[in-house]
Amino acid sequence: MAHEDDAQQAVPNTPGTRTDGVTRRRPLRERHVEETIEVAVPVRTAYNQWTQFKTFPRFSTVVHGVEQIRPTVAAWTIGYGPLRRRFAVEIVEQDPDAYLAWRGLEQNPSHQGEIEFRSTESGGTAITVRMLLEPQGAARILNRSSTAARLTARLVRGELVNFKRFIEGLGQEGGAWRGTIRNGRVQHDHPEPPRSRVAQWPVG
Repeated sequence: MAHEDDAQQAVPNTPGTRTDGVTRRRPLRERHVEETIEVAVPVRTAYNQWTQFKTFPRFSTVVHGVEQIRPTVAAWTIGYGPLRRRFAVEIVEQDPDAYLAWRGLEQNPSHQGEIEFRSTESGGTAITVRMLLEPQGAARILNRSSTAARLTARLVRGELVNFKRFIEGLGQEGGAWRGTIRNGRVQHDHPEPPRSRVAQWPVG
């Protein structure tokens, strides 16, 4: 997760700050891969579709399945060919139509990322993805090479291109999750009413 120094160095209207002037916690440090693409749909449409994680296998070349474990945690299955890897990801911060940050819950490799949605003059959406992988042991040395960075950037770029084709082909979102998340917790606009002690039975 971000250090306090990172947040203090952020300036208004740049990645890491909200438009209301409140500094956002940044999940990424200096070394990361960054890719941006513009899609020809409004921000709300692009954001809403992105929040539908279970649809990722419909356009992604590496995501084969997403299972929602908790409101802020999902298990992703990725891989090429017969190779598969399953890992848990936690959404640590989410602002509707603007920003989403996540972290992998496994230690090897450590995985963090963020995505921003911004309106363009043409009425479309600029989507920026930043990712940071921190392998342990000998893999750490390989990760520092420019080749590893280029491969990761190519993968991220390819997935953004796939999403662009998917959402522009649909023309509208197939669903949405409009909640706000802070520090891995869903924020509720209204406090939940006290739970009744009387048993509630399913109906319908």
